[in-house]
Formats: sequence, C-alpha cells, structure tokens
Amino acid sequence: MSTMPSDRSPDSTLAYLREGYRFVGARCDRYGSDVVQTRLLLEPTICLRGREAAELFYDEERFVRRGAMPMRGQRTLTGVGGVQGLDGAAHRARKAMFMSMMTPAAVRRLGQLFDDEWRARIPVWAERGPVVLYDEVARLLTRAVWAWAGVPLAEADARRRTAEMHAMIEGPSVLGPKHWRGLLGRRRAERWAGALVERARSGALPAPDGSALRVVAEHRDERGQPLPRRIAAVELLNVLRPTVAVDRYVVFAALALHDHPHWRDRVRDDDDATEQFVQEVRRYYPFFPVAAARVRRSFEWRGYAFPQGRRVLLDLYGTNHHPGLWPEPERFRPERFAGWRDDPFGLVPQGGGDHDTGHRCAGEWITIELMKRAVANLTGAMSYRVPPQDLALDLGTMPALPPSGLVVDGVRPAG
Repeated sequence: MSTMPSDRSPDSTLAYLREGYRFVGARCDRYGSDVVQTRLLLEPTICLRGREAAELFYDEERFVRRGAMPMRGQRTLTGVGGVQGLDGAAHRARKAMFMSMMTPAAVRRLGQLFDDEWRARIPVWAERGPVVLYDEVARLLTRAVWAWAGVPLAEADARRRTAEMHAMIEGPSVLGPKHWRGLLGRRRAERWAGALVERARSGALPAPDGSALRVVAEHRDERGQPLPRRIAAVELLNVLRPTVAVDRYVVFAALALHDHPHWRDRVRDDDDATEQFVQEVRRYYPFFPVAAARVRRSFEWRGYAFPQGRRVLLDLYGTNHHPGLWPEPERFRPERFAGWRDDPFGLVPQGGGDHDTGHRCAGEWITIELMKRAVANLTGAMSYRVPPQDLALDLGTMPALPPSGLVVDGVRPAG
C-alpha cells in the first residue's frame, strides 16, 4: 500500500481560510497527486479532485454525509439536521421531497417570476443612476422565490430577509463578526420559517398546492412522521437560501459579458449559445469550494488507505478547473459546451452524482433557468454601462464576489 502525499503543516485550517478555492489544488499540484492528506480543525482530512475522484466520492457504499460538515457550516449555511447531512433511507425520503418541487413547469414558473421582477425594476434603475447589481438581483430573487414557495413577503421585509440569507451564505468560512452575523441570521430565519410551517399546518396560512411551504409542511419522513418544526424550518430555508445565492452566478454572468463582450451578440436570441455560456460561467467562476463526506467503512483506492470515519473533501472548484478534464481550464470558453452531454462527475459546481437519489444539488435546474433569464435580460431587455471599478475576484475569499458587487449605470430599457 502506498503512502498518501501529506501536507507537512501540523494544521492547515488558517491556510484553508487564507487560500480559499485554491487550497486543495495547490497541494495537489505541489505533490503531483489528485489525492492528498492534510489536517483541518486538527482532524486528518483527505482531499480529492478530478473526475475519478468525484465518481468515488459520490459512491454511497463508501461514504456518508453524517458528521462530515463542520458544525460552523451547519449552524450558518445548511442548518443542523438538513438534507445535506442525511444518509440512506432518511436521505432518499427527504431528497424526494425536494425533487417533487423541481418539475419543469415549476422551474419555468420561478424563472418567469424572476423575469417579471427584473423587467419591472429596469425603469427604477434607469431613474436611480448607478446601482449595485449584486444587491439588486438578490432582492429580485428573494421576491421571486418567496412568491414561488408560497411564502408571504411584505415589501418592507424584503431587505431584511435578503440580508439573513446572505449572512448564512457568508458565515461558514469567515471569522469574527461576519460569522456571528451568520449565526444570528440562521437563528432568526429558523424561528420565522418554523412559525410559517406551523401556520400552514394549522390552516391559518393557506399554502398553494405544490408550493415549497406546503410540500415541506405536509412531508412525512421515512417512518411516516411529519418533520419536527425546526427541521421543517431548516428545509424550507434550504429552498429559499440557495435560490437567493444564485445572485452570485448572475453577477458572474454579467462579469463574463463585460470581459467577453463578443458573447453578448452570440447569446442574444440564441438558446444554444445561452446554454453554453451559462454552463461555462458555472464551470469557470467560483461557487461552492468543496463538498464533505466521511468514509463509511475502510477501503483502498489507487493504493491509498481510506480509514473508516476519515473526513474527505472533494475539490469542486479544482475539479471544474482540472486540466485533465477541461483543456485550457483557466480560459473562459463557452464553446466547449457545444454538444455537451451532462457528465455527473465532470462538471460539479453544485455537486455531482444523481439528482434524484444522491447528494447533487436539487436546485441545479433552477440555477440554470434563473441564469438564462438573467443573461436574456442583460443582453436583450436593457442597455447599461459598467463604469471603472474593482472587479477582481479574490479566490481566497469564500464565497467569492467582485468587491464592488458589479456597479452598472446608464440603464435604459431596450427598444
């Protein structure tokens, strides 16, 4: 049996927080291996990247999710007890709940709600002058997904709810005040969502048939029991929060249009080109850095030992930039997706494997739909300028975003 390449540092937690998306890839490059071992939070951790590694990582016979994500991530980003940390029958039942909401018609309906919100906002942007696209799109997504999910939202509450979603998204990988805001945002949002679920269950708040609120409120687990109030709140937020997080992908799409302006004409009124463009944005730009699991039972792979209980990280960003998978991975080339057939272990910006039964993000189709709608609006429904600003992406910051949030001005309705 071979000795696994290992990081020499006694603990690399601070290096991970400092290097961010580059952390795993830098060590893989250093040791010439797509399998390396390090220590994070004082715990031995195996890091993987690449297609074969992704196929291994999503083998449920070899890995479990229970206890894999550090508690700081559960207490901010995903919620304790959410679908991301379940295995076996419990996971299959909970995942089926999410997938029942992801019908093509439901995905299109959310896209249309987002489209309507965007087009209604264009005249406001035209009168206001410079606007921060990240902030604006976040609130558009909040209003759209709240309506889609059957969740009431007073206009005065939109900013607060958006801020809570952002706090949870930004909380896991930071220290100090930002992390505390994530904890506070999570607690407030779970109390609010739990009260909504109780009102839906009692009939005090009618929830439309098929809406996320109704589906979560009525869901029965693998034992035929309704979800406890707190867990139901967690899962309702696991519909709302990731949808708001698509604001980052929308900003990345706008950034790509700015950096590669010849694609503006190519995507306008061309569905195939838009699909290629959106998929390349998802591949090229940083979103989730890693996914976590634990070894179910000891096994050997590529001559390396994977001991039972060992934490394992799959480098999602590194897999999407792996030169063995993607020629010229650091070049933005949407045409690479011409004729693309989905590879569940090659393109993994939101996880890999099977949508229905595995730990791949249930909302991936929603992400793609919303991005397509955003690209159509950026190129066809409005004109605008991008004034000089700091648009550099710091891959040491997780989640990444241009410091300016991408400011646009001179907005005018098309036509």
